[in-house]
Amino acid sequence: MKACVLYSGGKDSSLMAVMLKKLGFDVDLCTANFGLYDSFHPAKLSAKSLEFNHKVLELDFEVLNKATDMIMENNFPNDGIKLIHNEVVEYAADYYPVVADGTRRDDKTPKLDKNQIRSLEDRKNIQYINLDSFGYKTIKTLVSSIFEVSKEKSNKENSSDYEVEIRLLIEEKGKSSEDIFPEHYQTRVIGYK
Repeated sequence: MKACVLYSGGKDSSLMAVMLKKLGFDVDLCTANFGLYDSFHPAKLSAKSLEFNHKVLELDFEVLNKATDMIMENNFPNDGIKLIHNEVVEYAADYYPVVADGTRRDDKTPKLDKNQIRSLEDRKNIQYINLDSFGYKTIKTLVSSIFEVSKEKSNKENSSDYEVEIRLLIEEKGKSSEDIFPEHYQTRVIGYK
């Protein structure tokens, strides 16, 4: 069965992809893009290093614009990132019978709650899979035995998550993204051990 794993190139979504492949799914690693910047390249490199097919999901710029306005108004990213993630999951569900992501138990955002998952599965007649029963420590243990991972200060050259295009649009709108997003480090899978 065909499965889409929403893919940033990070350890969580990579783990989900490997698990699904091992279970016999035909997996595409899919990175969302809104046309502002080709932020999918780091994820494409990670997918290639793991020998997975990579696809870019081209979503409407207005989704990014609406989420960015929300983030700027709130001066906090969670609600806007959640909006984007919901739109990306809905989009993927139109093309794949199985949609998965690397969200885990201790993630705050982006994350679908149980009611959203039930609604999605019922409305779109799909299966949705995440890592909700896994916590950070478990992911770290599993990942350390499977993947080689790089860790760098997050920037547009090494990240393929939603934040890249959001940051760029915030800057285009005349505000500093540093005021909203704290400095952090990005992990990216660069191959198998």
